[in-house]
Amino acid sequence: MGPVRALRTGRLAVGLVAVHAIKVTDVARLPLIALDLAHTTLRLQLRGQPHTVHLDTLTRHLLDDYLQARHQQWPASPNPHLLVTTHSAHHPALPPVSYCALRRVFDQTGITPRQMWSDRVLDEARHSADPVHLVHLFGIHPGTAVRYVHAAHPDKALPAIR
Repeated sequence: MGPVRALRTGRLAVGLVAVHAIKVTDVARLPLIALDLAHTTLRLQLRGQPHTVHLDTLTRHLLDDYLQARHQQWPASPNPHLLVTTHSAHHPALPPVSYCALRRVFDQTGITPRQMWSDRVLDEARHSADPVHLVHLFGIHPGTAVRYVHAAHPDKALPAIR
């Protein structure tokens, strides 16, 4: 993958994790058909449940930039995944981009994908003490949402039931 394309791929991957708290493994497996550009959404399966992500302006810009580069480099790629590399674009097995390729991008940011995901969820929990909001926004498990709300607002947490 050339440096400019790798940069675009990396920016999009980081944007999806940092803004929308999509786990990097889910970003790697995103199918191209998950995109609904007309409605500016991504339709995913998280924990076996359908989840819609409403894309913001920044992510849409990163997505447009990446899609233009992808089309220029691999216009006839049969790979059904959104993110492809020189290795995966025409690979007969049609694999998703590797976790290691995406992890290298996060190494350059100085934060792991898991830390970035967690920071994003915690930041949203600070702004909204509503675990239901977190479940709807990020498609996370209700128990996870409650833990993040308690971490963001320890003064409002109920004592643990024994």
